[in-house]
Amino acid sequence: MKQGYRLLAAVIIFLASTVSSAEGSFEVTDIRLEGLQRVAPGLVFRHFPISNGEQVDEQRLSAAVRKLFAAGYFEDVKLARENGILILKLRERPSIALIRLDGNKALKKEALLEGLKQTGLKEGDVFKRATLEQIKQDLVRIYASQGRYGAQVDAEVEQLPGNRVAVNIDIKEGKVATIEHINVVGNELFDDEKLRDLFELKLPGFWSFYTNDDRYAREKLSGDLERLRSFYMDQGYINFSVDSTQVSITPDRKNVYITVNITEGEKFSIRSVNLAGEMVVPEEELQKVLTVTEGDTFSRKAMVKSQGALSRKLGDSGYMFANVAPSPEVHDDNTVTLNYFLDPGKRTYVRRIVIRGNTRTADEVLRREMRQMEAGLASNEDIENSKKRLERTGYFSTVNVETIPVPGTSDQVDLEYTVVEQQSGSFSASVGFSQGSGLILGLNVQQDNFLGTGRKIAFGISNSDTTTEYKFSSNDPYYTVDGVSRGYNVYYRERNFDENNVSSYETDEIGAGVKFGYPIDEYQRLSFGANIEQISLKTNNTTPQEIIDFIADEGNDYLGLVVNLGWSDNHLNRGIFPTNGYSQNASLELGLPGSDLTYYRARYSLKLYEPLTESERWVAKAWTRLGYAGDLGSNEYPFFKHFYAGGLRSVRGFESNSLGPKDTPRNGATADPFGGNILLTGGLELIFPTPFAEGNNTRSSLFLDAGNVFDTSCGATSTNCVEGIEFDEIRASVGFGFSWITPMGPLTFVLAKPLNEQTGDETEFFQFALGQTF
Repeated sequence: MKQGYRLLAAVIIFLASTVSSAEGSFEVTDIRLEGLQRVAPGLVFRHFPISNGEQVDEQRLSAAVRKLFAAGYFEDVKLARENGILILKLRERPSIALIRLDGNKALKKEALLEGLKQTGLKEGDVFKRATLEQIKQDLVRIYASQGRYGAQVDAEVEQLPGNRVAVNIDIKEGKVATIEHINVVGNELFDDEKLRDLFELKLPGFWSFYTNDDRYAREKLSGDLERLRSFYMDQGYINFSVDSTQVSITPDRKNVYITVNITEGEKFSIRSVNLAGEMVVPEEELQKVLTVTEGDTFSRKAMVKSQGALSRKLGDSGYMFANVAPSPEVHDDNTVTLNYFLDPGKRTYVRRIVIRGNTRTADEVLRREMRQMEAGLASNEDIENSKKRLERTGYFSTVNVETIPVPGTSDQVDLEYTVVEQQSGSFSASVGFSQGSGLILGLNVQQDNFLGTGRKIAFGISNSDTTTEYKFSSNDPYYTVDGVSRGYNVYYRERNFDENNVSSYETDEIGAGVKFGYPIDEYQRLSFGANIEQISLKTNNTTPQEIIDFIADEGNDYLGLVVNLGWSDNHLNRGIFPTNGYSQNASLELGLPGSDLTYYRARYSLKLYEPLTESERWVAKAWTRLGYAGDLGSNEYPFFKHFYAGGLRSVRGFESNSLGPKDTPRNGATADPFGGNILLTGGLELIFPTPFAEGNNTRSSLFLDAGNVFDTSCGATSTNCVEGIEFDEIRASVGFGFSWITPMGPLTFVLAKPLNEQTGDETEFFQFALGQTF
């Protein structure tokens, strides 16, 4: 109404200042603007549809003024005329000099200002009161979407000098309304509790303060209804329906009541499963991948799973864009005929493979893991296998692959592998002093992807009163293009084992070796290595009797050729922090005849990961490490090749190497762990999402460990050793473990509690390590 009065006044002023022709029109020779401060002249002319040379009358002027007002930049527009000059006298709307927010806590100031900006309210813009009113409503809706139904938003405009205003927005966020009751009506086959467990929305519980799952959100309810529908469809109730949903709020706007009305319908089974269409792959092979068969209860999930399996099977043969359409035919006898219609389309070829994200790793390192070749027939199996091989290298935290159709063709695609590199090694350096060890200097570096070449390089230098060590090792996983690996190592070390929680003796060791690996298939490898080593034993007045006896029989200097044979089978989906699959390794170490010591040492390890959820964030893990060793008849088995148990990679909660038989002390010394020739360890873990952490660089778990070492050939003078396996001596522990991939390498912390510790056991509640994960 106010705008109409202003328009009428402008027209009257204009008529009073002009001398109309007989027809009431005139020709505009020029347009003059008065009163502009911040608005650009070009903006005025863009919204005022009259230009020089045009013939105008009262009607055209009225329409032009209305359009200029509609632009929203002016509070008043007046028209005047001097001969043919049209004068626009303008009064601009004030500009927004400042936006003040008060009372917002749930929503941050930056987020609110960004939201206001997107809806047309920001500092420096022309102030429009209509926009402010709309923003107040939008803010109330935003808070309502968070469950704050009692939120109130007030706004006032403060006049400032220079035709400016400050917008003060006062927010009372109110409390979040919680769900008081969820009621499902019409269910007879399943009770309310079972159906409510399907919902993401929950009634208030102990963890609600953290999960916020007791807060109503319309999007969450929509997802819950779809989960409810899927649950019934997967149980065979193909005619299930959600009839209505009521959401009510208490008068104080603090509680929400949800009622869902459903019709369950009848249960259906599968009468038959048929394949139709173009059979570019033999029907017998397609039938093998189906997960639904005649007589099964109808399940939409199983139907979709079979659809995906058929698509992948066709994709493995090059039909990347095959269309598989399931069509359930419902019968009156509560059965369903399930028809799959196959349209394979054209066979597809890979034009180019593009790799992105490898800032450190050379392109060649990634491409040699590819099983899908450029210019070759596209295969879903090869594409996915290439992705898994990249993940198993351990160089990357995530690997994604995207299939991109080539423009202008119907039978070519490009593959784009995107990787995110992660720390693939460890580094540690130390300088210190202790009464027991004196000055300690240490430097250890291990890099599994040295300079991005894929080679594994490790070297270490350490010097203390207990250990002096120099070592270097290298392994090239692609010594040949066929995947034959070659590694070698050299080392020299002097060790005082009395300081390492085992028996009192010292060794001088020097050795060198080479190792080759041969791929059997995509998952299995054989390895062969040979080391030549020289070991010298040194004793003292507290060296246990077993070692004194061994030296009396075998001497204290040993030169030998040691051969290592190995087999590995790796089906894990990642090299670091896997969540699915298994890996197993077996090895045999032989001190060959002709060496000063002849022996065998066999080991086996298994890791099994089973996802408990589709997201693979909850995972069950089982593991075991087994070992058995003995002499080859010509001499005693060397005690320094014994197995040990206890510590982070064994039975957590017990000190490293502390379990198993103990030695026979001399000269008042205490008995120390002596190890044994049999190793039995294993455990179960529940891996769960780490709170407040995202990505794949952390891992948390609850665990149960068990195991020990035993000896089948205790020495004649041994007093703390019982021959054979005694299962009642198995130690067990439970606890919590956390690993984190840091820039310096993996860092692991463990809190553990032994379950059956015995007198003499050495336990540790807290354990940690840099450079290894559990």
